[in-house]
Amino acid sequence: MEIIVYSDESGTFDKAHNDIFVFGGLILLSTESRDNAVRKYKHVESIIRKSGNYSKKEELKACKITNKQKGEIFRSLNDCIRFGVVIKQNCLLDRIFEEKKSKQRYLDYAFKIGLKNCLKALIAEGKIKACDVDSMQVHVDEHTTATNGRYELRECLEQEFKVGTFNMKYDKFFPPLFPNMKSVDLDYCNSAKITLIRAADIIANKIYFETVNNNCEVLCSKVYMTYLP
Repeated sequence: MEIIVYSDESGTFDKAHNDIFVFGGLILLSTESRDNAVRKYKHVESIIRKSGNYSKKEELKACKITNKQKGEIFRSLNDCIRFGVVIKQNCLLDRIFEEKKSKQRYLDYAFKIGLKNCLKALIAEGKIKACDVDSMQVHVDEHTTATNGRYELRECLEQEFKVGTFNMKYDKFFPPLFPNMKSVDLDYCNSAKITLIRAADIIANKIYFETVNNNCEVLCSKVYMTYLP
């Protein structure tokens, strides 16, 4: 069984000027469900493009379309598994923000934990059998992360889901979530070219909007949420 993940961010990871930072995304459990989601999303996009008089070359990201249109697109993803992470920046230690590398490490940790919590919930609900999962593809929106940063995120995901992690402080080994996992692939994508990265953008924006407006409860039945710290 293959797990396919698409993810994007919303907000700025900057404690001095922003209260929250968000990851949002969707999970597909087969290439068939991925292809169906792509077709459905493109259809909704084409309708909005015509009704909103957007040009064919214009990318319909959350920052460009109306709240009503974003709602239409978000609802079109109701058949998909959606997950989100809300980071409350004012609750984080100041030293996390002192260096670019420490900021990226925390973001990698937050993304990993949010994805893991969603997958654990799916296992508990019987939607996934951990022993059946043998590969994972993770697609994230491209940004300015350096090459070594990309490698570190891939390694972080691989350890959590394929290899297992070791806590040196407590001398304890935590087994991987998927014991038969063979590969974890990470791909940084251009949202203009990858349809479901645009879908992840809408999900992240929805989570950000509802959180800022103190409407987190509306997400509970629609998105697998993780709140940090």
